[in-house]
Amino acid sequence: MSASADDRDRSVIEKARRQIDRLDGEIVRLLSERAEHVRAIGDAKRRLGVPVYQPEREEKVFKRVVAANPGPLDDGAIRRLFERIIDEARRLERLVYKNDEND
Repeated sequence: MSASADDRDRSVIEKARRQIDRLDGEIVRLLSERAEHVRAIGDAKRRLGVPVYQPEREEKVFKRVVAANPGPLDDGAIRRLFERIIDEARRLERLVYKNDEND
C-alpha cells in the first residue's frame, strides 16, 4: 500500500472516530433523558403500588425497537442492547422505591 493510500485510510479512521465520539455524546444525552422519564415512572409506580418489573411492557419495547431497526446491527444485537438499557432502568426505578423507604 502506498503512503498516500495509508494517509487516506488514516484520515477515514480519524473522521469516523470523530463522528463516533459525537454520536456517543448524543447517545449519553438521550439515555440521560430516558432515565429522567424512568425515574418519573418509578415514582408513579411506587405511589400506585405497581411492581417495577413488568415483563409485558418490556416485551413490547423489544418488539418496537427491533421493528425500528434499519441495520447494520442485527435484531439480536438491538434486543441485547435494549435488555441492558432496561436492566439499568429497572435498577433506577428500584432506587426510587428504596429512597422512598428511607424518607
